[in-house]
Amino acid sequence: MMFRLRAFFSIVFSALLFVALPTLAAQPLVVVHPDRPSVRDARYDFQISLLKLALDKSGVPYQMRPSKFGMEQGRMLTQLEKGLDVDVVWSMTSREREQHLLPIRIPIDKGLIGYRVFLVRPDKLAQFAQVHTLEQLRQFEAGQGSFWPDTEILRANDLLVYGATVYENLFSMLEAERFDYFPRSITEIWDELKARPDRNLVVEPSILLYYPAAAYFFVNKQNKVLARTIETGLRTAIRDGSFDQLFQTYYGEFIRKANLGNRTVIRLNNPLLPAETPLQQKQLWFQPPS
Repeated sequence: MMFRLRAFFSIVFSALLFVALPTLAAQPLVVVHPDRPSVRDARYDFQISLLKLALDKSGVPYQMRPSKFGMEQGRMLTQLEKGLDVDVVWSMTSREREQHLLPIRIPIDKGLIGYRVFLVRPDKLAQFAQVHTLEQLRQFEAGQGSFWPDTEILRANDLLVYGATVYENLFSMLEAERFDYFPRSITEIWDELKARPDRNLVVEPSILLYYPAAAYFFVNKQNKVLARTIETGLRTAIRDGSFDQLFQTYYGEFIRKANLGNRTVIRLNNPLLPAETPLQQKQLWFQPPS
């Protein structure tokens, strides 16, 4: 009798499990990304659109939503490492970040994060027009976020850097002459200026600061499923051309505005760049005009 009861319950359990499996398999992957730090901040628009494209192309059912509150870069990286509040972030890579987080080694902006032009006060334009070498640039002080890899890169090249903990404060500090220039990626600078029409700041037209750099999507070290899902989607988007189409939609006009071929290029070393950076995969990187 006991054997028959055990057999009966085993059959019932197996049947229930068989019914439940399709439901469990169909559960969408929930992906929480950082919300914008402020309503006028457009820096995240491309990254959010690219993340959605990658998840679409992965073929995996998903739900994507912003975090419950906006975060500065340092906070969102810390929370991701702890497995709190966010499932994926985007940031410039460094050896330290790749020790604490799991990188998806596809440069999401094709390396444009290392193409830097300057926000300056209008009264500084004549002085910067005379800058043609790294040694000459060392006479001026840059402003950067205290915890940004860029700050370490600039200092490693013997450039003066004023560090600020709050991104938004950098614009008012520049205007108040706390430092001389604010190097920004060509993917960021025009949106930042447009969002702050009250600031007496302009884009410096003659200098391009360049260092090899990659911005990646990062996930928690334990979240290998999400990492594989995003990488699969990104590589599919690269193959079918939708990655390039989105890239041009967001950044094509900014690249043209930067007028890269007519700027003095000042090259920096990037001692933070990990050895695993896929620099040899030319199809992943922006190719500037010669």
